[in-house]
Amino acid sequence: MKTNHSASTYVPALGYHWLTPCYDLVVGATTRERTFKQALLRQAAVESGHRVLDLACGTGTLALWIKQTVPSAEVTGADGDPRILALAREKSARAGRAVRFDQALSFNLPYADRQFDRVVSSLFFHHLVEEDKLRTLRELFRVLKPRGELHIADWGRPTNPIMRVLSLSIRFLDGFAVTRDNVNGRLPERVRAAGFVDVREGESFDTIFGTLTLHRARKP
Repeated sequence: MKTNHSASTYVPALGYHWLTPCYDLVVGATTRERTFKQALLRQAAVESGHRVLDLACGTGTLALWIKQTVPSAEVTGADGDPRILALAREKSARAGRAVRFDQALSFNLPYADRQFDRVVSSLFFHHLVEEDKLRTLRELFRVLKPRGELHIADWGRPTNPIMRVLSLSIRFLDGFAVTRDNVNGRLPERVRAAGFVDVREGESFDTIFGTLTLHRARKP
């Protein structure tokens, strides 16, 4: 799921629809996907019976790992791209895991208030302009239950000069304006502004595109 300044304008995950079938290969080869997503799962600590939303789920990798790890959890993936959701549904069917996948934009989710115990999201928020970051975070605050938790993995403040140089590639690809909050370490400020508490950074991972950082927060 990738959006820009207009809620009606949608850009697919890798920028072009013809690249969508390559999504898993590209993400796996460039982001240390298994390492950071497994760390995000440990941080989220999904429990039996939890209802979990994977926002901007892409091809459903993270949602399926949650379901495999905690089979009794009710897992839903949401993404704005019908093509990538088709891949997610195929992957879920092959794995024999019951995960629901919905087409939706991040700031207009089709869920009632206080529905989820956990919301997870990976490699998404750096695609959003500042206004849509806040709109999305407020929407996640709405759908989380009281004391529900938000867990994010995304590009963060570079951990060293080499990571700062490498981060220029992702900033060039996805846009310097939308990635500014991430590389300047301001995403936690946006999360707090949406009403979340206990906002903290977790582990960081160096990749060929820069530093990936985990974030966590809680709805009061």
